[in-house]
Amino acid sequence: MTAGPFETAITIAAPVEHVFRHLVDPAFMVRWMGQHAVLEAEPGGRFELDINGVPVRGRYVAVEPPRRVVVTWGMAGSDDLPPGATEVEFTLSASDDGMTTVRLVHRNLPEEQRPMHRTGWDHFLARLVVAAVDGDAGPDPWGATG
Repeated sequence: MTAGPFETAITIAAPVEHVFRHLVDPAFMVRWMGQHAVLEAEPGGRFELDINGVPVRGRYVAVEPPRRVVVTWGMAGSDDLPPGATEVEFTLSASDDGMTTVRLVHRNLPEEQRPMHRTGWDHFLARLVVAAVDGDAGPDPWGATG
């Protein structure tokens, strides 16, 4: 059963253009989420991210620099959440004081997947805050627990 979308937001002390790069550039993406990324940031382009042994696979649906990115999301080899089964939308808003608000909406997420994804998004968005401000969030502590 699919519940309503999962939604959350964070604020980052960095310009919107800089935060946007962390969603479309593989070298910036792996500073906060994943160890390997293949990102073809254009509609229909590949969105492939390996996160601590989990192969997330999907496609870019929309890329609107520097305000919005939409990707499909799922896991290679998963029957419960196959590649492209869900949709993640990042909307970025700049404030007058140089801050960026990132709103994340994860759609079509099955109810049984929500707790795991809520925990995951909380973890990784906190790492995005650090990476966008300091350049790199460092090794993911979840990676060490395998």
